[in-house]
Parts: sequence; structure tokens; C-alpha cells
Amino acid sequence: MEQRKNFPDGIPNKIDVPVNTMRASSAAAVSVAPRAAEYTCPMHSQIRSPAPGNCPICGMALVPVAGAPQDDREIDNLTRRLWVGIALSAPVIVLAMSPMIGIHDIVGLQPASTGWIQFALGTPVVFWVGWPILLKFWLSLRHASLNMYTLIGLGVGLAYLYSLVAVFSPGLFPQVFREHDGSVGTYFEAAAVIVTLVILGDLLQTRAMGQTNRAIQELLRLAPNQAWRLRDDGSEEQVSLDAVAVGNLLRVKPGEKIPVDGTVTDGVSRIDESMLTGEPVPVVKTAGDKVTGATINGNGSLTMRAERVGSATLLAKIVHMVSEAQRTRAPIQRMADIIAAYFVQVVVAIAVVTALTWWFLGPEPRLAYAFINAIAVLIIACPCAVGLATPISMTVAMGQGARVGILFRNAEAIERMRDVDTVVVDKTGTLTLGHPALTGFIVQGIAEDEALALVAGVEQLSEHPIGVAIVEAAKARGLTPGKAGAFEAVNGLGVQAEIGGKRLLVGSRGFLDQLGVDTRSWETRAEVWRVQAKTVVFFAIDGVAAGIAAVADPIKDSTAEAIAGLKKSGVCVVMLTGDSRATADAVAKQLGIDEVIAEVLPQDKAGHIKRLQGEGRKVAMAGDGINDAPALAQADVGIAMGTGADIAMESAGVTLVKGDLRGIARAAALSRATMRNISENLIFAFGYNAIGIPVASGVLYPAFGLLLSPVFAGAAMAMSSVSVVTNALRLSRVKI
Repeated sequence: MEQRKNFPDGIPNKIDVPVNTMRASSAAAVSVAPRAAEYTCPMHSQIRSPAPGNCPICGMALVPVAGAPQDDREIDNLTRRLWVGIALSAPVIVLAMSPMIGIHDIVGLQPASTGWIQFALGTPVVFWVGWPILLKFWLSLRHASLNMYTLIGLGVGLAYLYSLVAVFSPGLFPQVFREHDGSVGTYFEAAAVIVTLVILGDLLQTRAMGQTNRAIQELLRLAPNQAWRLRDDGSEEQVSLDAVAVGNLLRVKPGEKIPVDGTVTDGVSRIDESMLTGEPVPVVKTAGDKVTGATINGNGSLTMRAERVGSATLLAKIVHMVSEAQRTRAPIQRMADIIAAYFVQVVVAIAVVTALTWWFLGPEPRLAYAFINAIAVLIIACPCAVGLATPISMTVAMGQGARVGILFRNAEAIERMRDVDTVVVDKTGTLTLGHPALTGFIVQGIAEDEALALVAGVEQLSEHPIGVAIVEAAKARGLTPGKAGAFEAVNGLGVQAEIGGKRLLVGSRGFLDQLGVDTRSWETRAEVWRVQAKTVVFFAIDGVAAGIAAVADPIKDSTAEAIAGLKKSGVCVVMLTGDSRATADAVAKQLGIDEVIAEVLPQDKAGHIKRLQGEGRKVAMAGDGINDAPALAQADVGIAMGTGADIAMESAGVTLVKGDLRGIARAAALSRATMRNISENLIFAFGYNAIGIPVASGVLYPAFGLLLSPVFAGAAMAMSSVSVVTNALRLSRVKI
């Protein structure tokens, strides 16, 4: 299997694990993966496999990625092994521990006989119950990727082999290995209990990891299986969702789920969109409104046109984005990776030093003490908790964000969001609804309807929201936009074209000024509209200014609350827009925005983001249009409105599914909670090892006579990992 060994400087970006390699595990008894499922390692997300198995780097069992079902056969397999381990280990413990509490004769058994019984009971525990552990130990050696199972395998293997020789050939041991009564002690109970405890830890961990996919599984279950498709004659037929194609007309009956993404063509109803937004209040939908697949129709009946089906639906994109994001690695994880790369070697060295110290300086039987304390060090120092501290928290956080309509593209976006102190927002489609309407139209020297038809003829070739508003206004008046030729758009300024032999210019005052058109006579009226937060469009016919149009884009109901929330948390809000200074200032005053950067060309937005970063700020940029994509990519964290252009979402680290700016404050709160949770995990994991290793090596023995049995070391090791996972799962209950 090909694998780059550059772990100290960073784990490889991707390792594809062959199916036959993965199936070598006993976790293993799972031989067939669910169709289209994919599995990954919770500690090393670049490991991918189409089948369950073990990670070749750390040995942990692979878990389903977001959207893949949890395979209960792995849990069942571990459960069977655990109960067998408990049943066989219990009598071994009784036999081994009874002399320590003064019971030297159990039902007449001689010391030699108890050794044979412990061998008979302990052997199946080590080799059958512990087979997954031994296999992972072998794989760690085979791939030269020392990990926690390397330490466990060494500890269990040495304890078992030592005990085996003690039972079959006790005469081989010199006096220094013997107890005070001359017998040679065995450690079958240590090997058996350690194996059982590790299996218990793996079982609890597997169950806990399965919970991290719950949010995505719940979303997947929301999708309906069938839809009512309308035939050409108006009759209905029920078809599977796979049979729905773009352009199909669908009937959505009261109480049913919207089958796919599309637009309402007829009917009125209230739609429960809480699965996307977290908001419980249903939204009224009428003809022309967009609807999203898997949301729930109310009491009305709707007819809709399918526009996005299959993997193109918003629900499918959410699942895909979260699935991909859960494989990514946060910068904070680099520290844990570097430590883990050297940790096993350091622990083995400490175990050797411990053994030598006890051998030369410890009390009799020196070699026995040296052996058992070295095993305790190997067992207690397993780095599983360290490796899990970051990825498990990130995975839970991404699922939690998906529940409330916040999609993180990668783990780095979660980490960076915590440090954001400046949020830059675009105006159109971000602060506003993104659906401008024509509110004023004044002309001179030409009939108003004729002028509107000419301007609409130019703008119908443009995709700008302002142009769309003008075209819709013309059609609402029953006008037919003129047929334009020689069309040319100047990005961020305006458009020009020829209609019926006339040369038309439509755009900003600066655009017309550049082309030598005098617009001064229109400035007084234009300024009045700008103060009212309206965008002013100038137009000229054959080089003469012929009129102005006012376009207003209503501010979203949630925008003021979102801005207030950001400012309350100490974040500076900056509006970056191509609109005029007067219009931008009017909107900023209405919303309480701190800083305004207006009249910015699309290609210059990224430069302004870079300037703010040069001032030492951590900048998040929120936008929704194609022209925002470079700025979103330049920002420390790009935040795309899910209602905007796809390229904006591709360029951003965070997507707000419904375009609600309140999601920025929620994302920041989730980021802070996640990073705090990771810090708790790392402190716990490193603190546990910092305390546990010295105690296991025997530093407390000279002063207190205290030693740590390998049995208790195994219990502590297993529970430390479970504690980290349990702490991370608390994130699913964080209110944002």
C-alpha cells in the first residue's frame, strides 16, 4: 500500500486504503460495505476506504463519513468479544488476586495448578477477544506507523509471553525473578484485563463516534422517496424521486414534503423550512417563490416546477459539504500530529529507562518489578486521547452547524472564525433581499414608456439585479423591451447597446461621465433618491442624458438584528459596495454599520479586504454574487449566502444556507465553543499522560510505596479516550 511517511511535517493529504487491506481487520467481521458508503479514520481524515476496517496509521476502526449509515455489525462484534473477555477474565483475576488478600488456598488448588487455570482462561482472551488489538499491533509494525496499538500490543504480548514461560518452564527463571516463596509470578490477569478494557474502550468509542453523524442522517431521512408528477393532460402520477427531471411539473399536497428544489407555479401555502434555518415559523410561498426539497408543505396545495434534482438539490449539497468538511484538518491539529509522530518512540524509551532503573535500583524481585512497571508505562501512555481531541470536536461542530443552516467547508474555517474581529458585508443580496424593484423613473425629451422599453431592451441582456428589476417593471406595464445589438457590459459601471438605430448608455453617473455625457442636470433629483437608500441609474440616448431610474432593494428583516448582534460581540462591521456613497451611507445609517467603503469596482473588492488584513484585522467577508468570489477567497473567512451564486459558495469557507446574516454570529459562537472544547480535550489528554506516565514508572514508590498495576493503567487508558469523546459530544447541546 502506497503511503507517504512524512508525518512529522504533516500527514499526507489522502491515503486510499484498498478494500482487501481493510477487510483484514476483525472489526472486521464486516465484509461488505453499504452501497456508496465511505469510511474514514476519526484521527486521520485523509484515510478513506469503501469498506470498514482499521486505519493503517493509528490502527483505529474506521467510521462512516457523513451520510453513510452506521454499521451495527462492528458494534455487535466488539460486544461479543467484550462479554467473552469479562466472563473469562473474572476468574483469572480471582485466582491471581486471592493471595494478595490472604487467601492462599482456593478449593484446594495448588499454586502450580492456578497458573495452568489462568493460562487456560487467559489464552482465549488474549488471542480471540484481543485479536483486533493484535492485528492492529502487527499492522503498526508492518507499516512502520507506531501508534497506540503498538504500545498495547507490546504490553500485552510481553505479559503473556512472560507468564507462558513461567507456567511451562519455571526453572528457567533465576532467583531474581522469583517471589519471596520461591514461585514465579504470572501476569495472565494483567494481559486479560488490559485486552478486555481496550475492547470496552473501542466499543464505547465506536458507539460515540456513530453519534457524530446523527445530524446528517436526520437530514437524509427528511428527503421524500416519491413525488406527484403532472402529465401533459393535467392528471397526476406518483413516481420515485429518481424519476423526477428538471422542468417537470409536480404537485405538492397538504402536509407532504417538497420533493426537489424548484419554483412555485401555482397555489399558496406555508412552508416549514426549520430543517434549513432553525426558525420554527412557516414561510408563505406563492407563485414565483423558490422552494427547497425536504421542507414541509402546510395546508395549501402547490404546483411547482423542478429546477434542481438529485445531487444538485440543496439538501444533497449540504450532505456533501459536511461530509467533505469532516475529512479536513484544522491548523490546531498539527500540534497533536507532530506530538503523536514522536510520542510512541518517546514512550518506549521511557519504558526501557523504567525497566533499567528498577532492575538496578529497585527492591527484590528486581526484574519482576522492572518488567511490570515497564508494561504499565506502555499501557497508560497510549496517545489515543491526544489524537482524538481535535477531529472529534470538529466533526460534532460541523453536524451542529448543519442543523441550523451553517455549513463549514473545512475544519480550518471553524478555527479561523473564532478570531474574526471585522466582518465585511456586501449590500445587494447580503444586507438586502437581492430582489430590487423599480421605484422611480423620470425622463426628458422622450415618452416615459418608450424610454423604459429602450432601457429594458439593453438591460435584458444583463444579469445584474438592477437590470432585472428594470426589465420586470417594463413587462409589468405591458411593454415589450426593444431588441438590442452591439451589447457591451463594463463590469461594475454599466452597459451599452444599439436599439432601433439609437445608441443607449445605461449605468452609473461615472460611467456616463467617462463617455462624455453631461449628467449634471439630473444630480439634484438623484441625490434625493440616494438619501432614501435607493440606487440611481442614469441613461443616455445618442450621447444625451435622457433620464434617471431609482431602484430600491428592501433590507432583510433579520439584517438589523444581525448587525446589532455582531457589534455587541465586539465585531466591527464594514459595508463594501459598488453603490454610490450617498446610497451606501443611507443604508449604513439605518443599520448602524461602523464603516462604509462605497463605489468599489468588483475587481477591487479583494484589494480592500487585503488592506484591512494589512491593518492587523482578522476579516470575514460575507457576499452572494459572482463578483464577490475573489474577496471571499482573500478573506480570512469567506461567508457565502446560500441564496446567491454557486461560485460564491465554492469560494467561501462558510455558507449560510438561507442567507440570514444572523448566522454569522451563530457561526462565531459555535467556533468559540468548538475551540474551547478542543482546548479542554487537549489539556485533559496531555495532563493525563503527564501525570499517568510518571506514576506508572514508579516515581511515587520511594516516598509512598505506590505502584500502578497494568490492570489499572489499562482502565485509565481506555477511559481517557472515552472521556475525550464524551466531552466533544457536549458540543451537540450547545445553543447558538
